[in-house]
Amino acid sequence: MSIGIIGAGALGSNFARALARKGISATISNSRGPDSLAALVQEFGSSIKAGTVEEAASADIVLAAVRWVDAGKVFGALPAWNGRIVIDGTNPVEFIDPNSPDATDPSNPLAAYGIKAVDLAGKHSSEIFRQYVPGARVVKAFNHLDVNVLNEPEASGGKRVLFYSGDDAAAKTEVRAIIDAIGFFPVDLGPLDVGGPLASLPFGSLSAHQFIKI
Repeated sequence: MSIGIIGAGALGSNFARALARKGISATISNSRGPDSLAALVQEFGSSIKAGTVEEAASADIVLAAVRWVDAGKVFGALPAWNGRIVIDGTNPVEFIDPNSPDATDPSNPLAAYGIKAVDLAGKHSSEIFRQYVPGARVVKAFNHLDVNVLNEPEASGGKRVLFYSGDDAAAKTEVRAIIDAIGFFPVDLGPLDVGGPLASLPFGSLSAHQFIKI
């Protein structure tokens, strides 16, 4: 199945590196267009090509690797998904201007990291994200680890655990295959309404923890 990546920041580029390391083909895109990714895809090698957002979005499996604040705008402008798989790699945080009062807000435990949690009014992030991609089969994955370890699947004599969740069994099987192919140990957290909140940054109980399957 073809793979598209929307977003070429830390998550999108490291996911592409992980695929390239195993010779898995994908199309990566960003808002600035394919030409802006020329140096990046040269680093990746022949298995990863640059495309437009629309080209990446036409793949069978598409990773959403954009900032939370941009997700609605980016995905709301795309054509119908018609049952294709969208991997929700987003987290409901926004970056803080270091010169703003938010940067020293004592009520924000994340201020030291330059981010703050977005108020979702009691909803979890994938519950909102799936509204941006009507007709897609949404799987939550690739969001709960430091993106830099996507190229370090092995640690302490075992494999790093990578969580995923979703409501469509066939879609989860396809995403699980990608997780396995790039060297991680996949763990199914169940349906989206259960697994999504557990693994979502910043406050999910399983987020930011490094579990190793020995």
